[in-house]
Amino acid sequence: MSLRFIGIDPETGGKASPTVWVDQETQELVLQGWKPSVELEAECAAFEVPGHAQGIPDGEAVIRMPARMAHLIREACDAVDRPHIR
Repeated sequence: MSLRFIGIDPETGGKASPTVWVDQETQELVLQGWKPSVELEAECAAFEVPGHAQGIPDGEAVIRMPARMAHLIREACDAVDRPHIR
């Protein structure tokens, strides 16, 4: 795996550290975020979306990311869309 570090929550202050990477080999976003509350996870699991099974499948997780990191997620998406540009 060849992770490319994109960025960390700019307000991390040495505590929690939501982080964004790109796996350059698989061209996937890798996100580290906060665990959701039990209530939020249950709400996500119960949400009905056409074409999507209810619940959270094994091997998947719900995470929370601060909205202030949207620019880092966009940068990671650009890195996947255009891997030749650094």
